[in-house]
Amino acid sequence: MFMLYPDIIILAGGLGTRLKEEITDMPKAMAPINGKPFLEYLLNYIHKTGFQKVIISTGYLSKSIENYFRDKYRSIEIEYAIEKEPLGTGGAVKLAVKKVTTPYFIVLNGDTLFRINLQDFFQAHVENLANMTIALRNVDDASRFGQVDLDGQGVIKAFLEKSSDSQPGLINGGIYIIKTKFFKKQQLPERFSLEKDWLQKHVASGELFGRVFNDYFIDIGIPADYKRAQIEFNEFND
Repeated sequence: MFMLYPDIIILAGGLGTRLKEEITDMPKAMAPINGKPFLEYLLNYIHKTGFQKVIISTGYLSKSIENYFRDKYRSIEIEYAIEKEPLGTGGAVKLAVKKVTTPYFIVLNGDTLFRINLQDFFQAHVENLANMTIALRNVDDASRFGQVDLDGQGVIKAFLEKSSDSQPGLINGGIYIIKTKFFKKQQLPERFSLEKDWLQKHVASGELFGRVFNDYFIDIGIPADYKRAQIEFNEFND
């Protein structure tokens, strides 16, 4: 079944505060991994999946991203949604969605690589008639992320707070598919957190779905995982 691939929003406005000893004078998404910015690996992954348009949400030192990638990377058309001041993840999506032209859109975190099959994820979302679906991942230590409570029908029941106890669990993998009309009709402030404000508000409605994947996952937000990426990314042949 043919489906128009949705536009993809990449949230690339992060400061990289926890990586300040590893990177300086660049957005976190541009942190170098073996001589290439992290964002390039993310775009290579998107290119391999066949999606064709990306809207990069930028803020801090946005010109470093624009000057590097310009308006096209491989077969991907690139547009930019530039925050004049920090808007939070939700505000960044609200600004970027103005450039979305497809019935659905996908959101990716600019500091996370979760190499799921995006086509399968999108098709399952459409077949489920969902307004929003989140890609989830089982990890050995969920304490850094906070866990997701998922029922047997794939409905997200709760987002649990981060814990000091190291234990395995299901986490938010940082990939969202959202129905465009559904998002645009929401009454949203200019500045808010997608995770803490919007998702927490909507979880009680029973309209947030989750789909579990076990593909490669890394969040370079802390020095240990940033250093791990330098080794593991050598295996990618994108």
